[in-house]
Amino acid sequence: MSPADEKRNFQSVIDRMKSEPPITLDFASVGKRREPTLDEARAELASSIGQIAHMIFSKKYGPLVGTVTKTTIETVLKNGEENLYRAKGDTTLIIQELVDRVFTSSKKSDQ
Repeated sequence: MSPADEKRNFQSVIDRMKSEPPITLDFASVGKRREPTLDEARAELASSIGQIAHMIFSKKYGPLVGTVTKTTIETVLKNGEENLYRAKGDTTLIIQELVDRVFTSSKKSDQ
């Protein structure tokens, strides 16, 4: 390829770039996706982990390892969320009780 051909090819690429519309990063015009529910997000995460487990462990442990992993992960996540919600309530009660005791004991000692 001669230098003149290379220059012509390069010029055609430049001309094509100039003729194309510019890239815009305006995502406001794109329709917004609805946000997934917690159950959908949990199921999608469990499915992904199940697929990974199936790819890695199916030869050694059999073809059901991905399905078992998926259901196990969903159950663990659901139970974990319930336990965290319960723990949050318990923690709130304990903190309120401690705050009440600290502030009421300081008022009694002032009198």
